[in-house]
Amino acid sequence: MSQSRSSSPVSLTTAFLLPIIIINAIGFILPIVNLAKLSFAQALVGGGIGEAFTIDNWASLIGDSYYGRILLNSVLVSLAITLLALLCSYPIAFFLHRTEGRLRTMLTVLVISPLLTSAVVRTYGWVAILSDTGLIPSLLGRFGVQAPPMMFNTTGVIVGLTEILMPYMILALLAGFGRLDSNLEDAARSLGASEVRVFRRIILPLTLPGIALGCLLVFVLAISSFITPKLLGGGRVFLLATEIYDQAMVTLNWPLAATLSMLVLVVFGVAVALYARILRQLSF
Repeated sequence: MSQSRSSSPVSLTTAFLLPIIIINAIGFILPIVNLAKLSFAQALVGGGIGEAFTIDNWASLIGDSYYGRILLNSVLVSLAITLLALLCSYPIAFFLHRTEGRLRTMLTVLVISPLLTSAVVRTYGWVAILSDTGLIPSLLGRFGVQAPPMMFNTTGVIVGLTEILMPYMILALLAGFGRLDSNLEDAARSLGASEVRVFRRIILPLTLPGIALGCLLVFVLAISSFITPKLLGGGRVFLLATEIYDQAMVTLNWPLAATLSMLVLVVFGVAVALYARILRQLSF
């Protein structure tokens, strides 16, 4: 009787986890396996997919410097978006952490409310702001300042994606700020520590896990974003996501598009590995 009682929680847990495992296998693992298989298929003229096994897609990816430049550009743009989102989001998250009551609830809802709006709609909003006749050039023009081009270039993509992804960074930072202990800050101030020293020695170290999580989320979402780079870049900013779309929908080269998609997954894996390593270092 005792053995059946001790094993029943395990059986109950397995019963609850089994549907989740099946859903993940069908919706996540199997598509990746099929994507990897497709990356070794032969691309036929007119968008067909041959049954012959080939490594030509991977050879093109490795041997052609064009794809190397796209990978490098994608990583650099995503890193710039991540850094800019962190610099803009940290003061906001810090202020939200310091507020209390209804004001904090209202401001938190205000911060996450953009997530309820489609990225397409928000991107078109940036098109209206950054275009030659948009809000920013018009305001600068009234002061006699000619605004530099901010549409159909990397600048527009970085600005648009930074704003779109900032709520994710703020939410991750808020989770990190939950580790703060006001007693530690008060003790440091009572011992003569300046506000800069309190921030550098107490606040920043305790919020590093939240920073790492926010940077991971924003980087992964930035490097896989398609709609915003396509609209704000106007086909002149070459990133992995836009190249995957062009290969799949324009040139109809599905095997090469699958190969590029696997490359994105490799970048994801590297980013997650770096995140895990940072967390291990912070735990000591």
